[in-house]
Amino acid sequence: MTRLIDSHNRDGESGAVLVEFALVLPLLLLLLFGLLDFGKAFNYWIDETHLANAGARWATVNNNPGSGTLQQYILSQADTPELRTGGTSTVPSAAQVCISFPTNAQSGTSGQVGDPVQVTVSTEYNWLPFVGNRLTSTHVTLTGSATMRLEAKPTSYGAGCSS
Repeated sequence: MTRLIDSHNRDGESGAVLVEFALVLPLLLLLLFGLLDFGKAFNYWIDETHLANAGARWATVNNNPGSGTLQQYILSQADTPELRTGGTSTVPSAAQVCISFPTNAQSGTSGQVGDPVQVTVSTEYNWLPFVGNRLTSTHVTLTGSATMRLEAKPTSYGAGCSS
């Protein structure tokens, strides 16, 4: 008779693989969720940059395609509800849209044709909130910005930030 070798109980190491897997699994999951969270943050930064660019273009030609303020319209065009309204553990508050007219150094005025208009879209982003609540400094401010020259005097919108 041949003796069958039990592959699960070889040399008394039956639980070693399971213990090693249990030790490595949390690190692998943290790495996986960290990569996914980084991708999400990167997507939000790209969306904010796109919103700032589109908003600066609307501001340069004195166009407000929405019924409210230009800042509200820019925010309403965000790709995700999380950026538009906030209220989650990752993005606690809605993105903030700011339009400003840096003073023209030569003439001392701002908001004139040829002067720059700057649009910034920013939000606070919390990294891995299920882990970040136990750690400090796990948030960052994501900001997209665009600056263009005014082609028309601004009359259909005003400077300032969305609330």
